[in-house]
Amino acid sequence: KELIARAIHFGSPRREFPFVPVNCASMPRELAESLLFGHVKGAFTGADADRAGYFEMAHEGTLFLDELGEMPLELQAVLLRVLEDGQIWRVGAREGHQVDVRVVAATNADLQRRIQETAFRQDLYFRIARFTVTAPPLRQRREDIPLLTRHFLQILAAEMGREAPDLSPQALARLQDYPFPGNVRELKNVVERALLENRGAEVQLHHLHLIGADLPSATTPPATGELVTLEENERRHIQKVLEATGWRVRGPDGAALILGIPESTLRGRLGKLGIQRPSAR
Repeated sequence: KELIARAIHFGSPRREFPFVPVNCASMPRELAESLLFGHVKGAFTGADADRAGYFEMAHEGTLFLDELGEMPLELQAVLLRVLEDGQIWRVGAREGHQVDVRVVAATNADLQRRIQETAFRQDLYFRIARFTVTAPPLRQRREDIPLLTRHFLQILAAEMGREAPDLSPQALARLQDYPFPGNVRELKNVVERALLENRGAEVQLHHLHLIGADLPSATTPPATGELVTLEENERRHIQKVLEATGWRVRGPDGAALILGIPESTLRGRLGKLGIQRPSAR
């Protein structure tokens, strides 16, 4: 999703100005308003100086709000007001000021369902859904995997101060045969780990660490001849990762980080796929 948002930004007249990505699910609830809109000195305990929020940082550029469906309901009302009049108020400020920001939002949640559950504002939905783009999961667009893999090899190798290695045909074939329940984030994590562990001129098959790689791929039926749906394959893969992490979801050794997806997204998938820890059954 962020790659799509970046493409929109850098393909527009705003490309010379900031692109600011924000994950709404990872913002502490008590600090979310301050992080988005800023605060003035003395606004709350610990506010020892004025601070600009993400909206101000993105002035004349693009603010990407990922996992918008996880934004607290009370903050949605503030966001709606800002989108309608273009004016932000720092927490504790006596007056507001105008910002020129294009907002691109993304979510894995079913917003229509969340509206019915009164967890998402319908007026905010209509305000942000004037133009929508559906991003299919990576397993449904395998033709993108070679391009994305080489893209990550280039940018991550540059960050490490080295030349981007080639990718062996066997490694590429394995990536294209892998279900990627964590989507593009998981692919990026796999590429980054391969670069960290391999200083050679080519990434080979054994450099790829794919959790649950012993499971049937999305394109190859199990050895028994059983045919499974993509959803069932995803369920098996996520369960395999959870078993490998001792059913830890969060933290540096948690399943969310390994899969390359936000914790809230993983918990949502657990509910949708009916995955429960054995002791909880």
